[in-house]
Amino acid sequence: MSVDYKDTLRLPRTDFPMKAGLPQKEPLLLERWEKIGLEARLRKESKGREKFILHDGPPYANGHLHIGHALNKILKDVINRSQQMMGKDAHYVPGWDCHGLPIEWKIEEKYRAAGKDKDEVPIIEFRKECREFAAHWIDVQREEFKRLGIAGDWENPYTTMAYAAEAQIAREIGKFLMNGGLFKGSKPVMWSVVEKTALAEAEVEYHDHTSTTVHVRFPVATASQPALEGAGVVIWTTTPWTMPGNRAVAYGEDIDYVVEQVTTHTDECALKEGDRFVVARTLLDAYREATGVAASENVATLKGVDLAGTVCRHPLNGKGYDFDVRLLPGDFVSDEDGTGFVHIAPGHGADDYVLGMANGVEVPQTVGEDGSYYDHVPLFAGLTVYTPEGKTGPANKAVVEALREAGNLMASGKLRHSYPHSWRSKAPLIFRNTAQWFISMETNDLRGKALAAIDETKFYPPAGRTRLYSMIEQRPDWCISRQRAWGVPIPVFVEKASGEPLRDQDVVDRIAEAFEAEGADAWFARDPAEFLGPDRNPDDYEQVTDVVDVWFDSGSTHAFVLEARKDLQWPATLYLEGSDQHRGWFHSSLLESCGTRGRAPYEGVLTHGFILSEDNRKMSKSMGNDLSPIDISNQSGAETLRLWVVSSTYTEDLTFGPEIIKRLIDVYRRLRNTMRYLLGNLNEFDDSERVQPAEMPELERWALHRLWELDALVRHNCGEYDFQRIFRELHDFCAVDLSAFYFDIRKDSLYCDAVGDIRRRAVRTVLNELFSCLTAWLAPILCFTAEEAWLIRNPGDEESVHLRTFPEVPASWRNDELAAKWENIRRVRRVVTGALEVERAEKRIGSSLQAAPKVYVTADYKAALEGLDLAEIAITSDVELIEGDVPEGAFTLEDVPGVGVVPAPAEGEKCERCWRILPEVGANAEAPGTCVRCADAVVAIHAAAK
Repeated sequence: MSVDYKDTLRLPRTDFPMKAGLPQKEPLLLERWEKIGLEARLRKESKGREKFILHDGPPYANGHLHIGHALNKILKDVINRSQQMMGKDAHYVPGWDCHGLPIEWKIEEKYRAAGKDKDEVPIIEFRKECREFAAHWIDVQREEFKRLGIAGDWENPYTTMAYAAEAQIAREIGKFLMNGGLFKGSKPVMWSVVEKTALAEAEVEYHDHTSTTVHVRFPVATASQPALEGAGVVIWTTTPWTMPGNRAVAYGEDIDYVVEQVTTHTDECALKEGDRFVVARTLLDAYREATGVAASENVATLKGVDLAGTVCRHPLNGKGYDFDVRLLPGDFVSDEDGTGFVHIAPGHGADDYVLGMANGVEVPQTVGEDGSYYDHVPLFAGLTVYTPEGKTGPANKAVVEALREAGNLMASGKLRHSYPHSWRSKAPLIFRNTAQWFISMETNDLRGKALAAIDETKFYPPAGRTRLYSMIEQRPDWCISRQRAWGVPIPVFVEKASGEPLRDQDVVDRIAEAFEAEGADAWFARDPAEFLGPDRNPDDYEQVTDVVDVWFDSGSTHAFVLEARKDLQWPATLYLEGSDQHRGWFHSSLLESCGTRGRAPYEGVLTHGFILSEDNRKMSKSMGNDLSPIDISNQSGAETLRLWVVSSTYTEDLTFGPEIIKRLIDVYRRLRNTMRYLLGNLNEFDDSERVQPAEMPELERWALHRLWELDALVRHNCGEYDFQRIFRELHDFCAVDLSAFYFDIRKDSLYCDAVGDIRRRAVRTVLNELFSCLTAWLAPILCFTAEEAWLIRNPGDEESVHLRTFPEVPASWRNDELAAKWENIRRVRRVVTGALEVERAEKRIGSSLQAAPKVYVTADYKAALEGLDLAEIAITSDVELIEGDVPEGAFTLEDVPGVGVVPAPAEGEKCERCWRILPEVGANAEAPGTCVRCADAVVAIHAAAK
């Protein structure tokens, strides 16, 4: 009869459950951290350490979190936690952007639903509602961020609507006012007819839009070349409504142009036989096809430079547009599409404006803030380009018909193309000339300072530098004014007599003091005389009512957060946001700081990508494929999201969806099982069991070497913010090096060796080190699970894995020679286990312990295995190691030449305790049915029990 030796085995024992129950466990750990004051303790214990300051780019306080918020904040959290555990003081202050269109739009929506006109509501009352709306969503988002495990100073966040913040924003505007960088100018800007305000580039998104296209003839009035006499220069545009604002035509100096004369044409063609037209040579065929010109003969071929001095008439000449239209060289003109000419309306385009200003061309005012032509515009007064609802107005059609009647419409059509839209109202935008407040890129050499600052900044990934540099290099002056109500007002007075802004530091200071006490509402509530002081007559000044661009708000956060708080530092170590912030927060912060302090407010910039669904479509509510991070946390745990962030190449666009969540749950289970194995086999471990590395078997010293390697890798990649590499290495270490190799081999020793056996003690010593390192290395990533595991062995209110730093791994653990040796041993083991898998599949064996294979190896492999038990390593009952050629028919692996395995059954009886099959089983009557090793262990246990 067999004997049950189960009670003599040292089987794993732990309270760390296999089933995580993360949706229930995570909130309990969050409560625990609140209870023990974890954040305050971290700050207290970190005093005096090197600071690591990741300055939070503020999200808008206007709704529940989406998956993009989760990516952003989790990545920040992993970085902060890892830097903290590397021995730094990583004080993270979260923030919120509270002003601007997104929040104002929500309040206006409420008014519209109630049939209320926003313009009839007192501005202080309207701003109060905006403030209350933002405050509500700050509270909601704060709890949602905390649910994701985001650590930070949640009790003392920053908001752009705090009185102190609004006061500092006013001071920052004042700095540009006083240094001459701020000026009022009239330039074409992106304008939303729906929101009736200028928009920053970062507030613009591009969608497909169908536009009316026209080919328009500009009759030549003064020819620079004889061939141009009587010809018509032809332009092509997708914005016919801009034709009333036309004042010039641009050509490319290096482009080849042809003067052609019509010889035959279709019945529908607007051109007649003998008419001359000028287009780029490469676009001639396309033009003839578009206009119905069947054939034409070449009159002349000219270089663009030959067109200098040519003057045309406006296509609507004689109908109120009786002025010269000069041909001007433009470096933005190409011959890739259109006609090779560009019609220039200086009030409706950035390139148009720059070219017009450089050549003294008038910048006409044609379209008002409501999207309609001004009353002074001939033929089209009052017609709308886009209605206040964002619909196409009658302007385009009217212009096309007027051009047709004038005989200068050569062709018209439709084109579906990418077009700028408001990211809030989704309505198409227009470029319109309007008076705005700008910060000059040239005054005080702001552009040069910003470009120099970029060169001194480290970018992750490096391509971010090129992107930001090119944007700063080419950008126009910064338009900072918005015609809205909810924001920090531009606190400037304009002298009526001169039209110049009042530059007086005392006035700036008085305004800032008022904002500090009452918030920016003071600008609208107080008598202007209080700001101007006793020596000025308020009637001599106009008070600016525009609010400042929200990107100036957030671009100033470094001033009222990093500089203002003693527990932080300026500049920040790192700014981190999505890649769209090269034109947003990174950009505005750079300009604001360089314009007031001469350098960037950050030392490094890290960008992450956007999130796509599993079918590579953009994730959004409108497409119905968005996923709530809070719903996912409540279903699968926030750890799932945290794993997704670190397992992804987050510097590129990321995919996310239900199938990815399933895979991540499997990945999490593997990591959790590693922790459970460690905890189960470290039950009742204490320091008296420790074994010094010199006394350990080779396999344990190999494991310590791997810890040394991983420690160096983790520290280096934390410094480079490459958590995907850290995750991949730690996951593979747990799954391959530990579970499939080291744990697999050492289960037998842990369960079956005598308690005091040196090998078992060495294994447990290594497991203790593994536990110490893995809980620390995984804590920034799996913040809940690492804490749960740590508390199993370290209970008590004073304990938290997050109060630790990464363990110092002794350099003496490094052993490159041993590591190389064990690489060869693992190759041999792989061939053996491969051969046994075949035997198991063929049902010749059930367990590898039923085998005692013959293993043929070269001299190098045999030398590596000298003094080691290959049966123990391969988990067989015995092995016959033979140096020599691999016999025919032996199992081999192509990538491990020189090793072959001939399977053979193990001889002897099965040990009832360890299940090895050995001839010695049964030799000790005090422990029937056991091998010598197990018999000794059983006898010792029985003796101890007496």
